[in-house]
Amino acid sequence: MRVLVIKTSSLGDVVHTLPALTDAHRACPQLRFDWVVEEGFAEIPRWHPAVDEVIPVAIRRWRKSPWQTWRSGEWSGFKQRLGARRYDLVIDAQGLLKSAWLTRLVDAPVAGLDARSAREPLATRFYDRRYAVPVEQHALERVRQLFAQALDYPLPPSPADYGLDRSRLAGQPDEPYLLFLHGTTWPSKHWPEAFWRELAERTVAAGWRVRLPWGNQDERLRAERIADGLAGVMVLPRLNLTGVAAQIAGASACIAVDTGLGHLAAALGVPGVSLYGPTRPGRVGAYGPGQVHLCAEGPNAGRGDRHKPCFENLTPDPVLDALATLVSRAETA
Repeated sequence: MRVLVIKTSSLGDVVHTLPALTDAHRACPQLRFDWVVEEGFAEIPRWHPAVDEVIPVAIRRWRKSPWQTWRSGEWSGFKQRLGARRYDLVIDAQGLLKSAWLTRLVDAPVAGLDARSAREPLATRFYDRRYAVPVEQHALERVRQLFAQALDYPLPPSPADYGLDRSRLAGQPDEPYLLFLHGTTWPSKHWPEAFWRELAERTVAAGWRVRLPWGNQDERLRAERIADGLAGVMVLPRLNLTGVAAQIAGASACIAVDTGLGHLAAALGVPGVSLYGPTRPGRVGAYGPGQVHLCAEGPNAGRGDRHKPCFENLTPDPVLDALATLVSRAETA
């Protein structure tokens, strides 16, 4: 049986889909999956052993220049790839109109969430099979339940298994180090740079090495300011997603703001301290053993505002305390 999964973005949402594939493959070893995903995240599904073909889509980029997309042949090429293989089922694991629209390009039954469960209820009009999944739970568990119903196997009681091989991605780190995942999208999700600098100073003073990845010019400049004059702090070169994953997989622990890379750290089984300001981790937090969530307090915290700062009271002290506990547990495990 061959199933096409449609889960295009974001990075965290893609990561949260991996355990459902592990469940399904264990319950039905003959199952094989192909996956439609945004081009920027196409590396992730390839790491899962149950995925055969990854079909990149570029909705974000195509929206900006639809005429060029059509003229270049990208759109027709994408449709040809979708039509090149016969599928027994399509699962829209996104529950959005943009993902549901893509299901119309495949000649196969489509399964997805019902109108009360999907983020955009109109998307369910594109589905042949609709399943109820309670919304008051973590997104990862919701995807596991959708797959179990759509593919008709009992949901396993075991904890989520992302199906990733941390040791294969990491290689052999030459020294223990911490990874600071300081980049994120919303301005209000950024932990104050002065706190990152203090955290770097204090972890280096405690004998740690620290590495700082970055993905754009602003992040690079911030990383350089955090590292300035600290011999134990390394600003990494610009890396693709697989390169960042290797750095995460080799780390002793990660400290992260609310970012997709924090979810990837959890998926790889790396102990992590995640910092939440305008958002709360209940339904979308870094999920797995060895994950600590620290939440900002104050009038703007947890309100979902993209711009108002709210981290002024979440200082490096509780972050260092949580980090020390995590590292101690990992060393005694």
